[in-house]
Amino acid sequence: MESYSSSRDDADLLRLGKKPVLQRNLSFLTSLAYSCTVLVTWEASLIVFISGLYNGGPAGIVYGYIFVWAGMMSTFITLSEMASMAPTSGGQYHWVSILSPSFTQKFLGYITGWLQLTGWQAAVSSGAFLTGTMIQSLIQLTRPEYREHMQNWHGTLISWGLLILGFIINVSFSTLFARFESLGFIIHILGFFAVLIPLVVLGDHNSPSAVFDNFLNLGDWPTQGLSFSIGIAGTVFAFLGGDGAMHMAEEIRNPAIALPRSLLATLILNGTLGFGTVIALLFCAGDIDDALAEDGRYPFMPILRNALGSTAGAAVLASLIIVMSFTSLTGCIASTSRIYWAFARDQALPGWQTLKKTSTRTSIPFNSIVTTTALAAILLLINIGNATAFNGVISISIAGVMGSYLIAACVLLYRRLTGAIQEPKTDDGKINRMDSNLVWGPWRVKSIPGIIINLLTIAFLVFCLFFSFWPTSSMITPQNFNWAVLVTSVVLSFSVVYYFVWARKIYAGPIVEV
Repeated sequence: MESYSSSRDDADLLRLGKKPVLQRNLSFLTSLAYSCTVLVTWEASLIVFISGLYNGGPAGIVYGYIFVWAGMMSTFITLSEMASMAPTSGGQYHWVSILSPSFTQKFLGYITGWLQLTGWQAAVSSGAFLTGTMIQSLIQLTRPEYREHMQNWHGTLISWGLLILGFIINVSFSTLFARFESLGFIIHILGFFAVLIPLVVLGDHNSPSAVFDNFLNLGDWPTQGLSFSIGIAGTVFAFLGGDGAMHMAEEIRNPAIALPRSLLATLILNGTLGFGTVIALLFCAGDIDDALAEDGRYPFMPILRNALGSTAGAAVLASLIIVMSFTSLTGCIASTSRIYWAFARDQALPGWQTLKKTSTRTSIPFNSIVTTTALAAILLLINIGNATAFNGVISISIAGVMGSYLIAACVLLYRRLTGAIQEPKTDDGKINRMDSNLVWGPWRVKSIPGIIINLLTIAFLVFCLFFSFWPTSSMITPQNFNWAVLVTSVVLSFSVVYYFVWARKIYAGPIVEV
């Protein structure tokens, strides 16, 4: 059965014009585990807790979470429709290339590829930074005297060490990578209860009004609504990375069905766990001002210590969150490297001849993993100069990934409204290429509900993309300025110039290899 399934999946990939190269070691369950451990929503909700607290307050965090959760559910239904049509590692840029009007296919696909690559590369750096600096906070929790000696470069060195470890896992594991992700999934589920139960049982409880009616505007914005909109960036980041499994599509068995199911199951499961964590933390946070005074970056650590009445107990729970953050980092390296590999396979990147190569021993894109890790390490140098400036890298990841979602959703809606996507037939030959018929995959939302979901997705993504470029405070300084708008503009400008000067001469969109 396994050989039959693999042969069928390879045949489906050949119809898209792509040559099977990677080993299909991931099933539905392991792709679900992979998605959940990359997304790590409940853990990320604790990590970026301070973002929503500053702009929005406790009530803003609750209602912002519900808004983002619903918006991301709509977004991933839309993305799942495209993933079912063309399950390739290229993801968004591949879909945009085949769905765009003929005169824009090459250019829009190329720009989308750079957006998603920029967003995911920034996500790798952000994951390493957050994990490394959490280790610093854990040291401070157990050894308060470290606070007087803490330096930014300490966090960078720790983050580099985590990147190296993540790199080793990525290049060493082939079939074992699925087991690694499955182990992370078990910790992800059990860790939720390990944190939630002691927090709820042992912590002091705030009143409902202190949670659901308490809005804050510490950024001094003109209106509470504007403050709320800016503050949801942290929650958006907690849901970022859900498309990670899409870029592992050529390593998943029966991806046209398994991918949509695993992605939506991930959002339901992780969204539920994340919402439970947010509510529990807000009700049991105690004096938040004291927690912020002790640790302004990760106040969840002193909150856990105060609730449990034990530094050792809080350190154990915080360690679980750090382990899951590292697991997410490892998965991010894997997904980002597959985007490099797929984009290079289509001759879209400088050095594509090297980046598209895979290991003869493991079929893993080794050179792309090296590139992903090295660029993340270089970006982490920003933290040495200014830790606040590095926070802009988080906004870059949101802008890049959400921007690629937006373009893909728009062209899907365009093709849907014009009736250009046909129903699948048993005798379909070459499909979903730039020069072939467009055919729906086995998973989609039909008729008017599908159009409504696509429209809601576009509106949500425009909202998130717009506010991802805003600073946290109206009192803007070079230190708190959101540099994401500058970096994203530079990357897009470079990609446009590179396209017209060089890439358009050899880049023809997703190439037909067979």
